[in-house]
Amino acid sequence: MTTQKKLIFGLDSFGDIPTTAEGQLFTQAAAIRQVVAEGVLADQLGLDVIALGEHHRPEYAISSPETVLAGIATQTKNIILASGVTVLSSDDPVRVYERFATLDALSNGRAEVVLGRGSFTESFPLYGYNLEDYDLLFEEKVALFAKLKTEKPVSWSGKTRAPLKETAIYPQTEKGSLATRIAVGGTPESVVRAAKYGFPLTLAIIGGTPQRFVPYIKFYQKAAAKFSQPAYPIAVHSHGLIADTDEEAFELGWRHLRKSFVRIGRDRGWVPMSRAQFENEVKSGSFYVGSPETVAQRLAEMIRTLGVGRVELAYGAGELSAPARMHMIELYAKEVIPRVRKLLSEGSEK
Repeated sequence: MTTQKKLIFGLDSFGDIPTTAEGQLFTQAAAIRQVVAEGVLADQLGLDVIALGEHHRPEYAISSPETVLAGIATQTKNIILASGVTVLSSDDPVRVYERFATLDALSNGRAEVVLGRGSFTESFPLYGYNLEDYDLLFEEKVALFAKLKTEKPVSWSGKTRAPLKETAIYPQTEKGSLATRIAVGGTPESVVRAAKYGFPLTLAIIGGTPQRFVPYIKFYQKAAAKFSQPAYPIAVHSHGLIADTDEEAFELGWRHLRKSFVRIGRDRGWVPMSRAQFENEVKSGSFYVGSPETVAQRLAEMIRTLGVGRVELAYGAGELSAPARMHMIELYAKEVIPRVRKLLSEGSEK
């Protein structure tokens, strides 16, 4: 059972700090304003969703996605305003619901909260949470959030926050429930959790071939059936970089997207990405880098392979310039998405 009627396309950003056309790095404040401008452009061009992620690091400007989304809400009409993700484990479910219900009111029902455990863990010590409770925090807080979604008085008790007894949460949404997803980077337990509580699933595929995630999709569908919950169309989040030519996109990706992965890898003990590895990700992995035609062909192939209902490209990684980011959004909306739809339509007629 699903209410989704069309393939949805969107953009993701963590508020990466861009540069000017001359190579001067933006301030974090200017980077936030740039994301708002990009969200407005995406809405004007007819994109379906923009998702903003939460980070607490110097290379990212957005630590409060719902605040930036509220800024976008006041200047847009149709685009879905999502987090990507809200790290529920190091936040309070009640406050998260209140903040996104407020965003839902400001945007006339366009808010969506995407919950995640947090692949980056800087928020845990920042807010006083113990990483030893990583799994327990997410399990308990998702269970509470599922109850809050009913917008009825909630009773709940657990180990990670104060209990609630017949407590109503305000403001309430006009549609009676806040749109909510769970994002997963490859943890089977989180896939089961999404199915158990009846949440749509977003797969963060940031490396390797998309085919390796087919078992996760089947796992989600089987778990949903087991818990008598609907199996919603899957969303996929992956990195993308679109330019006028393959050569330009590749060089921009090598310079900026790879830089982002190398910087993150220093904290995680990864070996720096080689040019061969980067080329492989672009050719057959999960980096959608190239001209509009190249990216459209690769996205259509991924959609056919996984049968997904929603595609979100993370754009602007690693200090890509603001003009290049705006141009990518235009190419994505005007050339890539129409071409993907045509390719999929042609495939369905065969």
